[in-house]
Amino acid sequence: MERDAVSAGVNPIGGLFSTAEVRILICYILTALDEPVPGQLLAETLHYEGIANCFEVNDSIAHLVKSGQLLPVDEKDDTYIITKSGKYVAETLKTTLSMTVKQRAYDAAYKMLARFKNAKETDIKISREGDRTFITCSVKDGDETFMSVKLLVCDEDHALHIKEKFLLNPTEIFTELVEKLSN
Repeated sequence: MERDAVSAGVNPIGGLFSTAEVRILICYILTALDEPVPGQLLAETLHYEGIANCFEVNDSIAHLVKSGQLLPVDEKDDTYIITKSGKYVAETLKTTLSMTVKQRAYDAAYKMLARFKNAKETDIKISREGDRTFITCSVKDGDETFMSVKLLVCDEDHALHIKEKFLLNPTEIFTELVEKLSN
């Protein structure tokens, strides 16, 4: 395939340089995940992983929407789902992509989607009280707070680190906390 995709910031080994390949990969990922995926986060994730340039991914998403392979679900969340036509593209053309690229992209997108969902189901606040920094991590059930923990931390950098760890799997953290408190 012709190298016509913008490649700035993409790993030269294992990155995609064809616009067609980027579009096929997006269809492949959305078919494999089979749920709404946030477009901007997908673009950033594929760029961060060195698979495709974020501008190229955003342009490809816009093209796929215009051509009927993707449908916007929620403009506020910038989420998209794959259409029957998009699934056909993914199934028919998936062999044009290397297995390594498909697996790396799927793994990264799966983690990104889990973090996106976790962020919607949690509330994390970093606050200062005098010269002290606190982080409050809460899990929500709808609009209700199910459980909340407030921690004193060294500084804002430490709080941001805790936030990232918490967003990876808040359910596991609170399950372990409840188990420890219950035993």
